[in-house]
Amino acid sequence: MIFKLIKSEGLAHHSYFIGANGQAVVVDPRRDVDIYIRLAESTGLEINHIFETHRNEDFVIGSLELADATGAEIHHGKNLDFAYGTPVNDKDKFTIGSVELEVLETPGHTLESISLALRDLSVSKEVQIIFSGDVIFAGETGRIDFYGIDKRPEMAGLLYDSIFDKILPLGDQAVLCPAHGAGSVCGADIREQDFTTVGYEKKTNPQLKSKSREDFVILKIKEDHYTPPYFKKMEEYNQKGAPILGRLPPLKPIKTKTLIGMINSGAQILDVRKPTSYAGGHIEGSLNMWEDGVAAFAGWFLNYEEPIILVDDDGHGLDQVRNSLVRLGFDNLYGFLTNGFPNWYLNAGKMGTLRLWTVKQLKDHQFDGDFFLLDVRKVNDWMEGFIEGAHHIYIGEVPERISEIPRDTPVVVYCDSGYKSTVVSTFLKKNGYTDVVSVLGSMTAWKKAGYPVVKD
Repeated sequence: MIFKLIKSEGLAHHSYFIGANGQAVVVDPRRDVDIYIRLAESTGLEINHIFETHRNEDFVIGSLELADATGAEIHHGKNLDFAYGTPVNDKDKFTIGSVELEVLETPGHTLESISLALRDLSVSKEVQIIFSGDVIFAGETGRIDFYGIDKRPEMAGLLYDSIFDKILPLGDQAVLCPAHGAGSVCGADIREQDFTTVGYEKKTNPQLKSKSREDFVILKIKEDHYTPPYFKKMEEYNQKGAPILGRLPPLKPIKTKTLIGMINSGAQILDVRKPTSYAGGHIEGSLNMWEDGVAAFAGWFLNYEEPIILVDDDGHGLDQVRNSLVRLGFDNLYGFLTNGFPNWYLNAGKMGTLRLWTVKQLKDHQFDGDFFLLDVRKVNDWMEGFIEGAHHIYIGEVPERISEIPRDTPVVVYCDSGYKSTVVSTFLKKNGYTDVVSVLGSMTAWKKAGYPVVKD
């Protein structure tokens, strides 16, 4: 048997490639599907089956894309009316060589969620691997809030039944392969661990320590998760089917003169340089988001209508950013500034700058009372300690809560290290805030300097 984990960094998405006897199966593929095709070619396998463990909310599923390229059949849970693919039922079995995949209906995260139990019958009749989707993760269980607050008790109960009646009885030896790893918005506190086992989760997963179904339900309905606005687009694409690209879209090189015209027509300029480079000079009105942060935060700040233009230092090496945006369904990604930002200032393009503070400057002015101090970290980090005088709004919620940030006073923004604070600072400037400061090093540097933090 051939088994491969394919990780999509930033999204913390996990997909899987399983092969035997000339055939292959892919579980929860991403939209840029070349990696699965290359794996099949290099191992002499034909991809016959594609399984979706559920309608994913945080990225565009690549099932249609992969099926178009390979002719494979798509399978997903029967309890949602998908516009494509074939529904499967509990205990349905699929065989490739000695490998058997059994479908388990495991609702809770969503109603149509399924898991897959894998047995290599040439080795043992026991389950060796469970593809658990968003039902159970390393150290966590799936969120249950997508159907509204009134449905949370029902969904939490279904999740309990799926885990305790379907997953755990398959045996401590079974390796758990979830659809996400640490950092995913689909779990509050997923461990930094690609693989785990049923036995290990029974011993260490705090959510499996509930003494009863009722305790588990109470635990889950109290959870509070962030829900990016782009989830609605992903749900639409992943139920009705996303447009088939056929190949990753080529990025068009754009000259300064052309870019000026596009900006005047409403184009979105995404500058992916580091905060310090951006602060020294940038295209006025652009949004700064470091490359590794695009997958996690673009869905909060970009729209699906106006064209997106990328800016970096030299106009090269933007593949990672393109892939991240394609996985989020941003088919309005248009191109990049030829030769990067230097081309802009060499052609006398209009430039802006961003004020930066060190933590010492923030400490020196902390109690001046003449600025609005904004903490944009996750609420759990805020609760562990914040800088006295700060106000909290999570980075992703700034667009919808911007009215809570005063326009008639300077705004100083901090986060964990200065990257997310710069995203927010540039968003505020783009929306008419004239006096904004981002704190370099932010809370990490603040603590290193030995400055005090407070708690509510």
